Amino acid sequence: MGEGYNGWTNYETWIVNLWIDNDCGEQEFFRGQAKEMYDGVTPTTCFTRPEAARIRFADWLKDYWEEHRPELPGAYGDLLGAALSAVNWDEIARHYIDAVLEEVS
Repeated sequence: MGEGYNGWTNYETWIVNLWIDNDCGEQEFFRGQAKEMYDGVTPTTCFTRPEAARIRFADWLKDYWEEHRPELPGAYGDLLGAALSAVNWDEIARHYIDAVLEEVS
């Protein structure tokens, strides 16, 4: 079972990315945010510019999805929270930062 899902870490990561990618407006919004993160960071002694942007964007993605999570009562809310906690935000961030890198090269 540890093989991942459709090339992603797990189903939860795949489905979040799928929903973003299947909506043109959402996709443009998140690509714009990834570009803004990339443009706003500088390399450090520890991280390259793409790595620093990926880390920052992954944190932003997680916060964004948690802030926009609907309040659901009982088990439904618990299940949604568990699913979101399983998402590999770094993997989605890498996907978007890689797209930014393709645009700027």
